[in-house]
Amino acid sequence: MLAASARQQLDEIADALVEDWRAFSEDALSQAEVAAGLADVVSRMTDAVEGVTRADIGLASPLTRRIITLVRRRVIERSVALDPADSLPLLRALEAVAASVEPGWSEHFQDRMTGPSGLDLVVEVAHDLRSPLTSILFLAETMLRGRSGPLTPLQERQLGLVYSAAFGLNAVASDVIELVRGGDRLVGHDKQVFSMTEVLEAVRDIVLPIAEEKGLELRFEGPRNDRRLGHPGALNRVLLNLTTNALKFTAEGFVEVKITELNDELVECSVQDSGRGVPAAALPTLFEPFRRRQAGGDYAFSGSGLGLSICRKLVESMEAELSVATAQGEGTRFFFRLNLPLVTAADGLFA
Repeated sequence: MLAASARQQLDEIADALVEDWRAFSEDALSQAEVAAGLADVVSRMTDAVEGVTRADIGLASPLTRRIITLVRRRVIERSVALDPADSLPLLRALEAVAASVEPGWSEHFQDRMTGPSGLDLVVEVAHDLRSPLTSILFLAETMLRGRSGPLTPLQERQLGLVYSAAFGLNAVASDVIELVRGGDRLVGHDKQVFSMTEVLEAVRDIVLPIAEEKGLELRFEGPRNDRRLGHPGALNRVLLNLTTNALKFTAEGFVEVKITELNDELVECSVQDSGRGVPAAALPTLFEPFRRRQAGGDYAFSGSGLGLSICRKLVESMEAELSVATAQGEGTRFFFRLNLPLVTAADGLFA
């Protein structure tokens, strides 16, 4: 049986928490709801101490988790006034209750993920990630442009790294959304006139802080004829992903981003690094999403492998093929050839 002194302490804790029910305001709508939740936890604790098995165990609600956390804190605070023979059973009972309401959570999550709404849940999580990241990008860009006052060179470099990191995370969230949706909207149907130089400069602005932090030489080379007709957003994203990847796996030397004009219609885009190269064993699954690494240091754009998978889909959507050439200890070169017709003023397409 639960000792009278321990039961009294438990009841006092519950009464105090009911009075201070606003501490649960994020998880409960009323004092009555808090009182009911506390009564349930206290009842479960009493049963646990007395060895009674509860058959109505279910998933813990946010309110239940909050109650258990606060009851645990109050029991520990009062333990100095309790005999160890009373306090230890209370703590053990509380942990037993906490454990009993959680076992189904993993199974519940797995059922949700593998059920009809699983992909919708993934998209919702990715959207939730993008909202705060968008705010970080906006604030970092505002500060980098000096709108919040002058920056020291160190602050400017640090903000550049913050921006690059947030941009990369935002891209991962976008990759998840687009991959779940099948990649049908990766590239718009309408082509537009764009500047190859502007695409390269946009990539350079984002990755430069990363290169400077690692002490790497960053090279950019564009074609002689700048104006082309194509999908600048998709091209920018592929080059940015590949360049970020190259910087990640290059410890010293350089990363080179190059667009070579082959003729008035065709250009070759490439990203080359002086890194460690891709192991032969990794090549067969290099472009597969959600692949597993064989070891912690294995080559992968990310733990999920989404980056290179999205790059390949983007390139294929532009009717090209993403290829890789690599040698252990010598570096890696990703490249693809795009049909991007040259545009001149005589074509009447300039904005």
